[in-house]
Amino acid sequence: MYRKTAGQLQIANFYLPFSGKLNSDNRWVRMEKIIPWARFEAQYAANFATSGMGAEAKPARMALGALIIKEYCQYSDEETVEQIRENPYLQYFIGLTEFSNEPPFDPSMMVHFRKRFNMDILNEINESICHIEKKEQKSRNNDDKNDNNGNNKGTLILDATCAPSDIRYPTDLGLLNDAREKLESVIDELHQSEKGKSAKPRTYRRIARREYLRAVKVKKPRKKMLYKAIGKQLRFVARDLKIIEQQQKNKASITLGERQIKELRTIQNLYQQQNQMHERKEHHVQDRIVSISQPYVRPIVRGKAGSETEFGAKVGISVCNGFVFVDKVSWDNYNEGTHLIEQVESYKKRFGYYPEVVAADKIYRNRDNSKYCKGNDIRLSGPSLGRPKKDLEKEQKRIERMDNRTRNAVEGKFGEGKRRYGLARIMAKLQETSESVIILQFLVMNLEHRLRLLFIRFWLSVCRMAFAPSWRICES
Repeated sequence: MYRKTAGQLQIANFYLPFSGKLNSDNRWVRMEKIIPWARFEAQYAANFATSGMGAEAKPARMALGALIIKEYCQYSDEETVEQIRENPYLQYFIGLTEFSNEPPFDPSMMVHFRKRFNMDILNEINESICHIEKKEQKSRNNDDKNDNNGNNKGTLILDATCAPSDIRYPTDLGLLNDAREKLESVIDELHQSEKGKSAKPRTYRRIARREYLRAVKVKKPRKKMLYKAIGKQLRFVARDLKIIEQQQKNKASITLGERQIKELRTIQNLYQQQNQMHERKEHHVQDRIVSISQPYVRPIVRGKAGSETEFGAKVGISVCNGFVFVDKVSWDNYNEGTHLIEQVESYKKRFGYYPEVVAADKIYRNRDNSKYCKGNDIRLSGPSLGRPKKDLEKEQKRIERMDNRTRNAVEGKFGEGKRRYGLARIMAKLQETSESVIILQFLVMNLEHRLRLLFIRFWLSVCRMAFAPSWRICES
């Protein structure tokens, strides 16, 4: 009884310090001032038709603000809406003018927000956050277009990493078993939708399940045993595909859902790939499918100690003055060394001049890149190609150590993204939304970097004001 009364008194007498106004030093208030909300409002509105039908679309600030909150705090879609409903600072951040106990939107809208903010819009927002103004770019280009070779400035750091998707580690036997189970569910649904009382097709699902478990339960199965188990599952999958094809021919009125049709096409491609590798006794095939629900995911061979192969998107980034720019997102394993020229030209477009130094990994140091950098008076990190000269060996080693220290910045950004912002596992399930999540995570990292810079500038200004009299006495 005492606890209940005390609890009621605490709720009734709870004091709200922000009942009058919000605290201007709050991180969400300071972050709101950094983002140019009005700049991308027109691009966001272009995603909607002008028919006037249906519910009114949510503002761009609400959509982008909710996505930033989710990635910054690593919430789920449902938890993001709950946090916004409970926190007045988050409601101010997404553009609401007064506090409300009602959720601003349904959690399912988060998927539509990620679809509407594609890579191009997010990259433009990211450059705006990093203080890359178009007017400054034009003036710099006009001033420096004739003397780029003598006015190179800054350091460009390049590297690439893999952003793994949230899928189960794929095996050939496991993929075929998943495909078989999905096909059996389609067969059952098609059979139930038939008006007649035809006999149910025989799929031998119990035997197929038993054969799968027999191979999976062995801790270290031999290659011959796995080869036979995969062959059996391939025959079960081929039988189920023929049954579905026959059912659709007999009953032309029976239609499958859009998701089932996509999965059926993916399973057909998966069967062709697995059958080809099984016949040739190989483990490599072009555009290999590693997930039925996410067929766009590809294996990315990285050769790292922890995981030699990762499954997700390969992301190429460039770091300038602590800010990260996403230059390329690809689901295929490309050679990042062939994109150095493109990334350097992007640096020139942003700042109006070429970098003085390009700090990159060994894979970037090829003949074409070396020739390009030499022609534009850019020093490419690492030793030059060819036999090293004995006279300059010590100096080259010293410069190489210095460049490796410089490259630690990009490795730190990868570590920050994967440990703090979820870059180590992308939870989105669609290709376009996965790409948006990857860009958003780097965008949030840049926002955090801007906040740190603002704090440093504020602290320096306070110190100058506090110690200004003593400095004047010392100068006199």
